[in-house]
Amino acid sequence: MPTGVHIRDARQQLFDAAERILLRDGAGALTSRAVTAEAGVAKGVLHRYFADFDAFLAELVGDRLARLADQAVTLRGSAGTGTVTGNLTEALAELFDPVAVAIVALVVARDELRTRLRRNRPIPGLPVLTEAGTMIAVYLADECALGRIAADADTDSLALSLIGAGHLLFAGAPVRPDTAAVARIVETITADVVQRRLL
Repeated sequence: MPTGVHIRDARQQLFDAAERILLRDGAGALTSRAVTAEAGVAKGVLHRYFADFDAFLAELVGDRLARLADQAVTLRGSAGTGTVTGNLTEALAELFDPVAVAIVALVVARDELRTRLRRNRPIPGLPVLTEAGTMIAVYLADECALGRIAADADTDSLALSLIGAGHLLFAGAPVRPDTAAVARIVETITADVVQRRLL
């Protein structure tokens, strides 16, 4: 693309290009040159909007975290409706979409990115997965307050179990797991607290 030509929503164009590279080629292939080539823009465009490539990647992760915050609102709104298993199954399937799984791999692979992300986060842990765990724990606490799971449920530990198992299921699969496979994991992890609320 010639220099001096205005690019509509260049930041989003660069984010979309980075996500395509992550999905197609993995975290190791993500470079500033690859992103600008994929986006079809001049090499300098990325540096016009971001201080350096790690700043770009940090904002890419931040964009994913913003989507996760929206999902958390939706999940909390589902408390008391449907079934706990159904709500969690849907949440995990949405959470671990292919881009999110690739972004987690990117965060794990890049030390400088993790360091940069931790500077601006109030909570410890691996970015994306930690926020996802908080989302699930808050939802479970709401269900606990509504009497739909056992009153003494350890919602933080349940959330960690669900996030860990969900990530392994989606990240390790050659094909995306179906709803039934996700539901089996959710049912296994939550069976005790769901059954005991009936006692």
